[in-house]
Amino acid sequence: MPATPEDLFRRLHDLGIETTTHRHPPLFTVEESRALRGDLPGGHCKSLFLKDKRGQLWLVVMLEDRKADLKWLAKHLGAGRLSFGRAELLYEVLGVIPGAVTPFGLINDRQRQVNVVLDAAMMRHDILNYHPLTNEATTTIRAEDLRRFIADCGHPVTEVEFPEGEA
Repeated sequence: MPATPEDLFRRLHDLGIETTTHRHPPLFTVEESRALRGDLPGGHCKSLFLKDKRGQLWLVVMLEDRKADLKWLAKHLGAGRLSFGRAELLYEVLGVIPGAVTPFGLINDRQRQVNVVLDAAMMRHDILNYHPLTNEATTTIRAEDLRRFIADCGHPVTEVEFPEGEA
């Protein structure tokens, strides 16, 4: 069974990481998130679960207004052609459904199958916002604490300077 939001919050607490979580109706798109979040501070982000033609899995986490140019990204990472991973694979590996993809899903990737790519500009924000394994809430975390959480999950991180341009 995948970790629950409560399992995630317990793990963050055990790591000494403080977060704030805001409950809301389920959100499936960046546009829905923008409409509902009001003045929630921090960088607002999107996460993409990708698979390349060689079968490697990728979790790409970026500011919500970044363009996800998969051709550019594949070339930059030295990956095969990238496409979105199937919902079944997403749930199997990260324990989340489409619309709830999040770096917090790495808590469920115990076999370390996923390559993690973070937007360098996103990581220059002091605080960031992600779904806590469900798209019915948003959790605010400090960027440095996100790095600690990912490291604790055993995943190395590649930070990428994405080209300018909006999605």
